[in-house]
Amino acid sequence: MRYTFYNASFYIIGVNILLFLLTNTSPRSLAYLALNPLAVTYRNMYWQFLTYMFVHGGISHILFNMLGLFFFGSHVERRMGSNEFLLFYLSTGVLAGIFSFVVYVLTGATNVYLLGASGAVYAVLLAYATYYPDSTIYVMGIIPVKAPILVLGFTGLAVFSQLFSFNNGVAHLAHLAGFGFAFLYFVVRFGINPIQAFLGGGRRRLR
Repeated sequence: MRYTFYNASFYIIGVNILLFLLTNTSPRSLAYLALNPLAVTYRNMYWQFLTYMFVHGGISHILFNMLGLFFFGSHVERRMGSNEFLLFYLSTGVLAGIFSFVVYVLTGATNVYLLGASGAVYAVLLAYATYYPDSTIYVMGIIPVKAPILVLGFTGLAVFSQLFSFNNGVAHLAHLAGFGFAFLYFVVRFGINPIQAFLGGGRRRLR
């Protein structure tokens, strides 16, 4: 794909903010945009696989997701190019939604609503750690953590939370799916193994 750059991550942030204002002005619109297994299965609202990642449940929800997209997405976009970044962001987000939908249906948890950009943002975080394995991120602005360690830590936390039902209001499955599909994206599309990049084996390939 030809390299272009036009700050696509800023446009994504803008769409998220506009839809946040819309759903707060008209709360009923959230039922049409968030991902609900019953709406998809019985009312054919397939667009929810895309729209769910652009709506949020509260100010803290959208704030943390958009900050993550702002800080990490811009770096990943410059490395990938805007068109590739859009394909990466949207495909990992949609696939995370589909994965969550399948799990919800199989487990009978159909009366739930999945919303938020977290799955796609987690995918962006893995991409950042893959491209910049030596980068240091200051958690809460204080604690220095290498980007790959942060990804592994978030993965472990999401697995623990999912298994032990910790913080039930958070879509841990979507987070894990975001990481998983981002990993597959790099392997299939770029021929890059993120684990090798984390360990230093992929640095020469990534330059």
